[in-house]
Parts: sequence; C-alpha cells; structure tokens
Amino acid sequence: MAKAVAGAFIAALIMKFFLFDFMIAEGSSMSPAIKPGTVLVVNRLIYGFRLPWSEDYLLRWSFPKPGDVVVFYTPQGMTAVKRCGEVLETGEFIALGDNSLQSFDSRSYGPVRSDNIIGKVLGINVRKQKAP
Repeated sequence: MAKAVAGAFIAALIMKFFLFDFMIAEGSSMSPAIKPGTVLVVNRLIYGFRLPWSEDYLLRWSFPKPGDVVVFYTPQGMTAVKRCGEVLETGEFIALGDNSLQSFDSRSYGPVRSDNIIGKVLGINVRKQKAP
C-alpha cells in the first residue's frame, strides 16, 4: 500500500514539473478571456523541455505563435499569464494582457525572453452571450 501511494505521489510530481501544471489566475489583466479565480491547465512541453530549476530550455521544438496564451516569468521574476502579441527574431516575445487598461505587460517592461515561458494555457473558452 505504501509503495503504491509513494509511486502515485512521484508520478504526480513528474507530471506537475515536466508535463502539465495547474494554476489559478489572479488579477483581471486577461479579462474577459480569463477571469480571476479561473483554474488554468498549462502544457509545459508545448514549446520544449526544460528542468524546473533551469532558466533555459534544454530542448526546444517550437516557439509561441501570436495569439497563444502563455504562462511565463516576467523580467521582474513574477509569474504572469498573457497573450503572445508578436515573436521577435531575437528569441523574445511581446506579452500583452487582453485588458490593456489593467495589464502590467510588455508595454511596461518590454519584450520577454522566450526561455522565460513555463508553458501554454490550454482550453480557454470565451462564451458569448446570445442576443435577446
């Protein structure tokens, strides 16, 4: 029994640190697409492989595309969720919040290194209200 619990715990840690992560959105910089308190599923392997404590990807097979919603470390070291506005030839991208009036993003701190990306947010679904 103890071996099964330990095995499940180790498998869960491997999944969290290398494959998928769950995060809770804070703030309203991505409203209306992502509201505060929304649970986000983040694909950590979409752009490449990195060790959790590493600052750079060990293997990279893709870069974000404009419109991708990514989780990354800002130049100040905070974790942020923003939309990729543009990918630059220098290995950087422009991070933009959907709610530009309340978003602390690349308009404030400049381009972000693509190696700062933790992963891509999966499954954002903005529901449109039906017209009366």
